[in-house]
Amino acid sequence: MLVIRPVHPADLPALERLAGSATPRLTNLPAHRDRLEERIARSRQAFAAEVEAPGDEHYTFVLEDLECGEVVGTATIRAQVGARDAYYTYRQETLIHASQQLDVRREVPILSLSHEVSEATLLCALSLDARYKGTSAESLLRRARLMFIAQYPERFAGILAMAFPGYLDEQGESPFWNSVGRHFFVRDYQEINYLAGVRSKSFIAEVMPQFPLYLALLTPQARAAIGREHPDHEPALAEMLAEGFLRSRHVDIFDAGPVIKGERQRLASFQCAAWHPVRIRPAHALPDAEPAMVANQRLGDFRCVVARYALSPTGQLMLSPEHAERLGVEEGRAVLAAPLGLPGMGDGGVDEHDPGYDEGEL
Repeated sequence: MLVIRPVHPADLPALERLAGSATPRLTNLPAHRDRLEERIARSRQAFAAEVEAPGDEHYTFVLEDLECGEVVGTATIRAQVGARDAYYTYRQETLIHASQQLDVRREVPILSLSHEVSEATLLCALSLDARYKGTSAESLLRRARLMFIAQYPERFAGILAMAFPGYLDEQGESPFWNSVGRHFFVRDYQEINYLAGVRSKSFIAEVMPQFPLYLALLTPQARAAIGREHPDHEPALAEMLAEGFLRSRHVDIFDAGPVIKGERQRLASFQCAAWHPVRIRPAHALPDAEPAMVANQRLGDFRCVVARYALSPTGQLMLSPEHAERLGVEEGRAVLAAPLGLPGMGDGGVDEHDPGYDEGEL
């Protein structure tokens, strides 16, 4: 029995373990005890606060396996990613160089430093125990955050964003960092990635060049890495594209990993989510049905589980006593449910219809 819930102070050792085992290491989930303690405290403050508009709130969730009593995953929502410091990315653009005298016209791709994503809500800091990867636990951890946002829209922006780790070579080095950032910092990628997690990415933008980067001047390996996700995150990116996110023209300033964006009301989980009163029935009496994410409507005691989307003729969601207990709901209480499966996902879990760039980015 797996359940998503807000993080507790007692989860600190589990967060340390998950931060240390993330592949690759995540800037926004540093394996640093003080920073993780601060993350837990900020999350508890966010859940307890009365919020009318998104700000610098961080909501951190954990995935708990109740059978073994172990926290096996974590994920975070940053309500407004640039509320405290601007959230910097590189934006892919094109400059036109033309000369009538020489009869020359060239379209030159460039990267420009940008903080346009700063107003968005960021889904970030996801790490899952390797034993649960490739199971429904992965989708639950990734998308239960959408179930929370759907219930409390005033706390979040209308645009959601996700930044995926970029491509690293066999030595764990970032070709993009080695071609760009390393010229301004005498540190390798892994070290600068850790420092940014412990401090802030804003100090990177203060030192990085403010002028456009001409892609033709980068190494071929660096150019090939732009907008390319780390291989371990290909299934996650495919799932979120199927959810309705779109590739943007923004990439990470460290490793050039892709940044995807989505209007929350156009995402599948928002469009398909529905409220149903609960009807409790023995597990053996429940009809077969597709799995769904089911969430209660308790802010500080938010819970989300995977259960059968079994509806009665009158529209009640039939839950086993075990699921009802984990959600903390009684018969007749309304829960929010959305299908766990997504349209556009093939049998291999790959998005069959990559939507390409967000039209608003063109």
